[in-house]
Amino acid sequence: MIALVLAMVWTRRGQAVTLALLTMFGVAAAVAAPAYLRAADRAVAAGQVATADAASRSLTLIARQHDPRPGKSNPDAVKADVKLTETGSSLAAIPGFDYVYAAEYATLGVEPTDKIRTRFVYRQDACAHLTMTAGRCIIGESDVVIGEQTAQRRHLAPGDEITLQYAFYNSDPRVAAFVADGTPKRFLITGVYHATDAGDAYWGRHNYFGADTGGRAGEPAFVTNASLTGMDHGAVELSLDGSTGPGALTVDRLPAVRDGLARVQARATALGTGLEVDTGIPDLLTRIDAGRSAAHRIVPVLAVSLVLLACLTIYLAVGYGTEGRRPELAVVALRGARWGQRWWLATGENLVAILAGTILGCVAGQLIVDAFAAWRFPGLGADPGLAALRWAPVAALAAVVTALLAERRQLGRPVAELLRRVPPQARVASAIAAEAVVVLLAVVAVLQLIVSDGGLDGVGTFATGLVLVVATLVAARLLLPWATVFARRQLRDGRLAAAVAAFQLSRRPGGARLSELLTAAGAVVGYAACAVDVGARGREVQAGVGTGAARVVAVGPVSRQGLLSAVHAVDATGAFAMAVVRLPASKDQPPVLAVDVRGLKAVANWGGAVPDLRDLQPAAGAPVVLRGARLSLDMTAAGLTAGKPLLATVTLAPVGGPADLKVELGEFQGGRHAYAFDAPACADGCRLKALQIAGRQGSLDLTGRFTVHALTGRWRLSAGGELTDAADGVQAEITSLNGLPDGMFLQPADVPDPLPVAIAGDAVRPTVLGLDGRAQPIAEKARIAAVPGLGAPAVLTDLDYADRASTDADPSTTAQVWLAPAAPADVLTRLRDQGLVVTSDIRADQVRSQLDKQGPALALWFYVIVAGLAVALAAGALILAAAVDRARRIEDLTALRGQGLARSAVRRATLWTYPVLVGAAVLAGTAIALLGWRLTGWALPLAGLTPPALPLPSAPRPTTMLGAAAAAFLILAGVAVLAGRRTLRAIR
Repeated sequence: MIALVLAMVWTRRGQAVTLALLTMFGVAAAVAAPAYLRAADRAVAAGQVATADAASRSLTLIARQHDPRPGKSNPDAVKADVKLTETGSSLAAIPGFDYVYAAEYATLGVEPTDKIRTRFVYRQDACAHLTMTAGRCIIGESDVVIGEQTAQRRHLAPGDEITLQYAFYNSDPRVAAFVADGTPKRFLITGVYHATDAGDAYWGRHNYFGADTGGRAGEPAFVTNASLTGMDHGAVELSLDGSTGPGALTVDRLPAVRDGLARVQARATALGTGLEVDTGIPDLLTRIDAGRSAAHRIVPVLAVSLVLLACLTIYLAVGYGTEGRRPELAVVALRGARWGQRWWLATGENLVAILAGTILGCVAGQLIVDAFAAWRFPGLGADPGLAALRWAPVAALAAVVTALLAERRQLGRPVAELLRRVPPQARVASAIAAEAVVVLLAVVAVLQLIVSDGGLDGVGTFATGLVLVVATLVAARLLLPWATVFARRQLRDGRLAAAVAAFQLSRRPGGARLSELLTAAGAVVGYAACAVDVGARGREVQAGVGTGAARVVAVGPVSRQGLLSAVHAVDATGAFAMAVVRLPASKDQPPVLAVDVRGLKAVANWGGAVPDLRDLQPAAGAPVVLRGARLSLDMTAAGLTAGKPLLATVTLAPVGGPADLKVELGEFQGGRHAYAFDAPACADGCRLKALQIAGRQGSLDLTGRFTVHALTGRWRLSAGGELTDAADGVQAEITSLNGLPDGMFLQPADVPDPLPVAIAGDAVRPTVLGLDGRAQPIAEKARIAAVPGLGAPAVLTDLDYADRASTDADPSTTAQVWLAPAAPADVLTRLRDQGLVVTSDIRADQVRSQLDKQGPALALWFYVIVAGLAVALAAGALILAAAVDRARRIEDLTALRGQGLARSAVRRATLWTYPVLVGAAVLAGTAIALLGWRLTGWALPLAGLTPPALPLPSAPRPTTMLGAAAAAFLILAGVAVLAGRRTLRAIR
């Protein structure tokens, strides 16, 4: 019996090979999905690690040592201090990490005020990571190197000497300054430096060059270990920084890294509060896990659809083959073969082909992924393993069950029916009942998807595949009846070629199944195109609108007017540079972006049309400008409460920056007095921002009236008082400062109030947090889709107006300069020349590259593989259908040719039957894909598990869908024409 089955396979080896290939594609899809996920896991981890900043790849152990000097600290506490020089290597024993030892404490002596300290730092191998702009690096004890900005600010150079003294910070509100507490020591400045790469992992998470005290960028004084330990000092902060390259954070090593981090945390906890662990690696691991999770949700969705398509293809192939063997099955039945023998003879040939296809599919699926990984993930490998085969038995079993179902109808028919040339009509009722079950399953799957808020697990994984199958069945039921109607009309009109072609499709039982398969293949290709296009455009929005501009340069702490002045000096017209500050945000308030409005059109990335935002900068009044190195305010105070003095503080903004001033004028004195103060920064002019009137802490029921003489124009007063008429200057009456710890503020009314803003999303509020952290009333002047750099909900306003409406003198720590693609190559040098300290430079194309290496983007490449396999399945089905129908079609068309049918009509009927079917199926499949995308596409985490608050696209572009449909049609139509030509050559 086995020999007979093998002989049958050999006799119809073309059909057997085709069935084996179709099975191979189905099993390959089941194998390729987990294999691709293994490769994608490696690529996600590698991409995240490669694009992570230094802080995300570093581990820092911090041990704070008590003051070791006699009488300064508890001896037991000093004895219990963790000494990282002795225990650090054993504490941080994580494989693949390189460690750097450092120590530091605060000193006074460089800056002219005790409000600003100098970080006194020893860091192992620091000279290799510093670039000396003058002098040399440190060598011996008493050598010190200082930063460029410090040297310029304090007029210091190599060869100068400075005296430093250990200091600690006294947080008492009455002091709030650094207090010297050690014997002074003289040091020789041997060099002036700038950090070669401030973002290098070598520097750890210490923020050496970030925002520092005094509203400036940090520049530690680096010394040798002998210098640090030799100076009289108190408490010291020791640190051990571990950093790693990408090779230590591969997928294979992540479990070891997690275990190592857990051990470090446990040991640090056991050692008590004297040791801290500071690391960004857990956040990096979380991002890797999120990317892998997104990929694991995206890939199975279309993999399931491809397996269903493969089963449909096998059903068609087996059904077609069995249909062609009906006379053979009738002869077997007439010869009295037992039921088991009949089943074996009928199914054995297909089972052998399916078995061969299963084995080939296991190999082919992994090879496809290997080849694809070598192209898309070079240097990473696909990590092949037996785990990729876990779904191969399921796919093989599905293929066998599908084959048996396809043969069941023919094996159960009487011999008389098997001998008829015209097959019996299908049982419409049972077919509709079966399809109704599939429809119900699809509805349940979609509802599950909605109820679970897009949970692509369980039944939700099958939602897309079931929707595509259901819509395909409906489309096929509509398509073939139309083909019959079309054939009759063509026959009535005398168009014989078209009539013959349409009748061949509508009257062959396999025609319906072939139509279903081609439509399903078109739907899978279309759905893949939807996902790839929407995902790619979403990443484009994330990189463009999400970043805000082509380049976003973060700068060190600087006043808002200083930032505007520096940017205007670099770009006077706003053609390529724009000053930006992110306003403070809170849980109940939307984020706010303050920008130099003049640069919005040329610099900001809107992801489309640029909105008209001219109303954000209406006409404003002239600012109140005071000039002179020594200034004075002429004020009169009256009605003061005895024993409850009022304190006056003035806030000034130098016209050119770089830092605003807050000067305490002291207590109000009864009567008219001149309150003079030194303000060297105002020699070229300072804009008066605010005059603050407040009581001492805890004071209640304050009263009084004050007049600021010689000031004209319009003014506004915050809560706590009211403006009154004054003949000379501006006068205010205090009503109540109770509940106002900051008192009240008198400001020039030189900018609109409420502040004009543009709003994106649901961000309608009467106020937002201003630059000074106080509630700032706003007025909506424009509605936009998203605020560049923030998304929606968010608020956009003018930086100059927002600063002039503020009352503080604090430098902005979130200052940025946005650059357009047309920015000159030396723009960073120009910004530095204006005194700005560049701390980072983020480019939109770099962000796009990072997004392309994350889980969702990598997962969508599998959809490209699926689309290719779907077209291959459809092409195989076309070849099989043409091979099975060839003998019958040759016989029929030869007979028609003998009855006078023209050769040209025969040629058209032969060559264009299947291409026309392909065209109709691809169009129907594309429409089904759009329907499926509408119902289920929203659940795919194309922007990650926590998508950003940006207006991401939700529908594909028509050009993409047309391109995908055209490509599928050209390939399948070409296969159909080649198959038709072989049939045509045999017609006589």
